[in-house]
Amino acid sequence: GSPGPARNEGWPEPIPAAMSVPLLKIGVVLSTMAMITNWMSQTLPSLVGLNTTKLTAASGGTLDRSTGVLPTNPEESWQVYSSAQDSEGRCICTVVAPQQTMCSRDARTKQLRQLLEKVQNMSQSIEVLDRRTQRDLQYVEKMENQMKGLESKFKQVEESHKQHLARQFKAIKAKMEELRPLIPVLEEYKADAKLVLQFKEEVQNLTSVLNELQEEIGAYDYEELQNRVSNLEERLRACMQKLACGKLTGISDPVTIKTSGSRFGSWMTDPLAPEGENKVWYMDSYHNNRFVREYKSMSDFMNTDNFTSHRLPHPWSGTGQVVYNGSIYFNKYQSHIIIRFDLKTESILKTRSLDYAGYNNMYHYAWGGHSDIDLMVDENGLWAVYATNQNAGNIVISKLDPNTLQSLQTWNTSYPKRSAGEAFIICGTLYVTNGYSGGTKVHYAYQTNASTYEYIDIPFQNKYSHISMLDYNPKDRALYAWNNGHQILYNVTLFHVIRSDEL
Repeated sequence: GSPGPARNEGWPEPIPAAMSVPLLKIGVVLSTMAMITNWMSQTLPSLVGLNTTKLTAASGGTLDRSTGVLPTNPEESWQVYSSAQDSEGRCICTVVAPQQTMCSRDARTKQLRQLLEKVQNMSQSIEVLDRRTQRDLQYVEKMENQMKGLESKFKQVEESHKQHLARQFKAIKAKMEELRPLIPVLEEYKADAKLVLQFKEEVQNLTSVLNELQEEIGAYDYEELQNRVSNLEERLRACMQKLACGKLTGISDPVTIKTSGSRFGSWMTDPLAPEGENKVWYMDSYHNNRFVREYKSMSDFMNTDNFTSHRLPHPWSGTGQVVYNGSIYFNKYQSHIIIRFDLKTESILKTRSLDYAGYNNMYHYAWGGHSDIDLMVDENGLWAVYATNQNAGNIVISKLDPNTLQSLQTWNTSYPKRSAGEAFIICGTLYVTNGYSGGTKVHYAYQTNASTYEYIDIPFQNKYSHISMLDYNPKDRALYAWNNGHQILYNVTLFHVIRSDEL
């Protein structure tokens, strides 16, 4: 409400309440409107990001979207880092969203919502100001009418009572002359009140424009993003089940599962074993042995010595054996022959020579042990890693048909096999360690999908100082190692790129 009446020592009587509108209130209104104007013309466009976007609120809230507020040229890829498994054996995938995608507009949408709230708050403030202005305007108009009426009466009194009251009315007339400059101020006050109404209309139109933007951007962002995230979650669950391929970026500290056997050997699980089956296969030594132990579960392998023994028809060479889809694949001792042996029927399903492959310690790994031919399994199937005279003793990679053992495709690398400590394949990429004892790291990678190689530096803890077997299991997403009579597991961290157009 209006403050109490003011005193003026020149007046014999107090000013009537209807005429007590201090000029200070007019200044407050003007400064408030200036603040609103500044906010609307400067702060608002920068907040909403429409510095170059035309808003014509007064003419109905039209929006020129020639510049737009949506990001352009978004990145095409999601990035996913995945560790091998958690404590319950599940694949763990961590999503890194693209820098410029739907997610990047989430902050802008939030900013628009906050801005809309600010506009709504400002609209409420203007509403309060308008009510006060309208109330005070009633006083102004009433006072204006009284002043005009007084002026008219004074003229009448002056004409009819010139002789009787000349002295008194002269004084009143002088005071009226002092009041006369207030009339244009009051006229400006009325104009300012109209300006407040105009601001109200403009804020309403601006609110309408912001609502339109929010509906256009917000609905697309949140609903579409939610669908994309749900879709991505399904793909990540598929990643956990199918163990999608990726690039090796890290190897965990080793976990010792058991200490048993001689200094050399191999152990493994079947990546294509039926659901719920977790048998462990164990082969001690690297030559002159043909007995394979079968443990019913990893728990049995760790805690007991209960196993079933399978006798192979021939002894094996090296430690490069694998179990894959119920069969064991091994290199027949003192030959370049690969044998597929069915563990259920205990019979040979296929035998094939690996042409030109060195054997009998011709092209072994650095540690020796008849490790000329190393059989491996990854997400893409069965592989053989070996060396030939034709490739000057450098590593050769062959993709094998698991049923016929026929070589489907071969890659010749320039890495000397005798200089390699051990090797394993993940997602079609061969990774080679720089040694088998002491400090060890993965320092060479050959990508079969691109026929290219690179030198890398991935630390690899060699806990017991002598690694004679190192193989990747795509089901567990883990490295199995035989380290100086210790059976070891390493989790691996892979880096994935999932194309946005696949989402």
